[in-house]
Amino acid sequence: MNAKPRIRVVEMAPRTRLTTFVFLCAVSIALWWHPLVTTLRLALGNDAYTHILLILPLSASLIYLHRDALRTVFRENVVAGLAVLAGAAVLALFARWMPTEVSPDAPLSLTVFALVTWWIGSVILCFGVEVFQSLLYPLCLLFLLVPLPSFILNEIVYFLQRQSAVAARILFLAIGVPVAQDGTVLSIPNLNIEVARECSSIRSSLMLVVVSLFLAYLSLRSGWRRFLLVAAAVPLSVAKNGLRIFTIAELGTRIDPGFLVGKLHHYGGVVFFGVSVVAVGALLLVLRRIESRAPLGARSVTG
Repeated sequence: MNAKPRIRVVEMAPRTRLTTFVFLCAVSIALWWHPLVTTLRLALGNDAYTHILLILPLSASLIYLHRDALRTVFRENVVAGLAVLAGAAVLALFARWMPTEVSPDAPLSLTVFALVTWWIGSVILCFGVEVFQSLLYPLCLLFLLVPLPSFILNEIVYFLQRQSAVAARILFLAIGVPVAQDGTVLSIPNLNIEVARECSSIRSSLMLVVVSLFLAYLSLRSGWRRFLLVAAAVPLSVAKNGLRIFTIAELGTRIDPGFLVGKLHHYGGVVFFGVSVVAVGALLLVLRRIESRAPLGARSVTG
């Protein structure tokens, strides 16, 4: 009676895993060098993409907090890792030859998406699915490196313009100022205010979402409370921008017209962004207090 042959599974040594991972990351930098440089230029030169500069440091810091997961002895998953790497390569090739009629910048978005997918595949291949699951949040955060295509970004900007005008109109009505709204244009006595694209606060809005994502993961355990904090960033950002429009208009019409074109108009975004961060912090404190009072069985731990 013939004995069945034994299949011996050879696992990578820890140093080999790390070396392989560094090699795969180096390969990605070499292959995706030009899209990375283009994305960096966008982040440095376009307000709508400034938040990208935060993503790598924040993701790296979250991974560092979970560094023990990388030291745990889990079996690497070569098959799954290679499948994800192959998928990333296919996406990159498709982006290279995809038509640009709909959106000229769509290939860049898909290429950077493929790069992040390659990094995730490298983690799975070298460290296994278990490590990927333990680092799911910071790894998925890397997808915010993907520059939004212009056809999506334009819709977000217009949404912020219109809703900011609505928020400012509500504030004017609250203090008894007659106001009419036509799209993104507000009319009050002696002044017409257009909430232009540059006044949409797209930069601070996306930055606030990123900050909320980071704080939610660090400070909350419940999945729905994390979601609530991040979701609140959007209306808080709109309210902050409406407050900015309202404040400048009131100062300009009641005190000094110079406020309409002065430093507060051009550089006051930082002040109002600080107000929105304080509001997010206050909501975070409330959610943490609620979470601390919840029964242990009712707390959902999600990493």
